Amino acid sequence: MPTLNWIGKDAVVTHHKDVPFRLLEPVPALSCGEPDSGNLIVQGDNLLALKALLPRYAGQVKCIYIDPPYNTGNEGWAYNDNVNSPEIRRWLGEVVGKEGETLDRHDRWLCMMYPRLALLKQFLREDGAIFVSIDDNEVANLRLLMDEVFGRHRFVACNVWQKRYSRENRGAIGDVHEYLVVYAMNPECFQAVRNRVPIDEKQAAVYKNPNKDPRGRWRGIPMTAQGYRPNQMYEIESPSGRKLKPPEGRCWSTVESEFLKLKSEGRIYFGKSGGSQPSVIRYLSEVEGFVPWTWWPHDEVGHTDEARKEVQAIFGTQTAFDTPKPTRLIQRILQIATKPGEIVLDSFAGSGTTGHAVLKANAEDGGNRRFILVEMDENIARNVTAERVKRVAHGYTNAKGEKVEGLGGGFQFCKLGQPLFDARGHIDPGVRFAELARFVWFMETGMGLPVARASKQKADTASPLLGVHEGRAVYLLYNGILKDRSIDGGNVLTTPLLQQLPPHPGRKVVYAARCAIGAERLRVLGISFKQLPYDLRVAP
Repeated sequence: MPTLNWIGKDAVVTHHKDVPFRLLEPVPALSCGEPDSGNLIVQGDNLLALKALLPRYAGQVKCIYIDPPYNTGNEGWAYNDNVNSPEIRRWLGEVVGKEGETLDRHDRWLCMMYPRLALLKQFLREDGAIFVSIDDNEVANLRLLMDEVFGRHRFVACNVWQKRYSRENRGAIGDVHEYLVVYAMNPECFQAVRNRVPIDEKQAAVYKNPNKDPRGRWRGIPMTAQGYRPNQMYEIESPSGRKLKPPEGRCWSTVESEFLKLKSEGRIYFGKSGGSQPSVIRYLSEVEGFVPWTWWPHDEVGHTDEARKEVQAIFGTQTAFDTPKPTRLIQRILQIATKPGEIVLDSFAGSGTTGHAVLKANAEDGGNRRFILVEMDENIARNVTAERVKRVAHGYTNAKGEKVEGLGGGFQFCKLGQPLFDARGHIDPGVRFAELARFVWFMETGMGLPVARASKQKADTASPLLGVHEGRAVYLLYNGILKDRSIDGGNVLTTPLLQQLPPHPGRKVVYAARCAIGAERLRVLGISFKQLPYDLRVAP
């Protein structure tokens, strides 16, 4: 299989593993609605933010959509679209070294994208998928990069989005499209659970009811199929008495017994004269939708001009964000890839279109999808991303002075805090039990701690038992979780303490953090880890 190489690759392929786990600090003043709604907006470098979110959401996200820099070379954009922003250059200097100062823009883009994609992969469920917006500047590199990070066998499609509806005359050949590259953790599983695209009234216009059928509007589907099958080559007599056989090179689409059954149900149409080739009647009420195509025209999913007008309607100006995506484009992704109750992640949140689309989808079908948005730029995160989602959730007055009703919903706004561990590997004093519990569960299982369990750890009934995974119970002893912070209480590894652990018949894994006895002390006492009735992990 072809592989992609670039200057600086060796420095970034494992960099995501070295990124520290950080705390998330809520900012109530910038949050909206109920803080426990499940929706989250995080301000900070998305590499750091993704690592901070991993203990919460690893293996739980159904759909990821990202709109990364297109690397067009345009430095005037807020994101510095040639990947030459001070933040990226500083990061390259720290991670890649002096080579990072001389990389061309494609090397820099690949260095920036690789560790972020490596982390994003860990968020997806087994039936989850990632959609990446891109244009011709980097689509070839992106495909090879995704093949390497996700695996070529996980490729699903490269969709073409018609972003303009008017002719583009500035280039040698007018640029009117972008791409949406799609990979799924398990393409077969994704195909089994993905939704069909709902039929709209324009598409439904071909369904008529000329005979006033009480079953409603319908259309005739020709009853032939390509090829030759002996049991599908029978003769049919039409109501007018004509003897009909399949056209040359084709056969009937069903066996004779099935045809007779459909005919008895009044579901075979022979044309107005009653002597035409048979068609199977399909009612509009039976149409579940269409299998998604790779061609996404602007009249179905929106265009760039529509996206700018949406921003103008919400903020009163198109300059709030230069390159937004239309809400209908993200809605199409949600229609295909999500169901109510599932989690959507966007780590290049920009103007907040993804959050807007999630709230709109929930309002339309009564669902409770949740979004996680990450935006690096502090000004954009506060004044565009969060403000847009807040306005569409609560309602706003548009640029024409018209009142627009809110879609409902809310979010918690967070910024990145300190790492969980200091330079010596010791737990930061400000880390709370629930935060460390998420980290411990992720390290033991590779999964995010389920929301129900995580919220339970905040209550007065908090338990050292985090959960059971593949037959083993995972416990965390930290900060006097057993209600006693004294030297002889929940912060010391003693037999009485361990006897207080909630019972489990199978294997037990105990994480002891900041306890008064560690691995060295156990050895001094002559106790071997193998002699313990559980697996012990000791952290300073």
